[in-house]
Amino acid sequence: MTVRLHSHALERLAERGATEAEVVAAVEGGEHFAAKFGRTGFRRNFRFDGVWRGHRYATKQVEAYAVEEAGGWLVITVVVKYF
Repeated sequence: MTVRLHSHALERLAERGATEAEVVAAVEGGEHFAAKFGRTGFRRNFRFDGVWRGHRYATKQVEAYAVEEAGGWLVITVVVKYF
């Protein structure tokens, strides 16, 4: 299955600290769950061991919210959590 990112999701990547590769990995190999508005959420944890906005974190969790479209996934938005 192909994974494409909507322009909104692409704009959010740098703002929230994720990469396109991490989003694709979350969709292809992460946990999936039902989300609002008929969307599907994908979640995957990544080792981070870095500083984000002045705080040190060990783990980065990338959540991608997508819709199924023409044999693939269109990622609408991305949320990143650090812990």
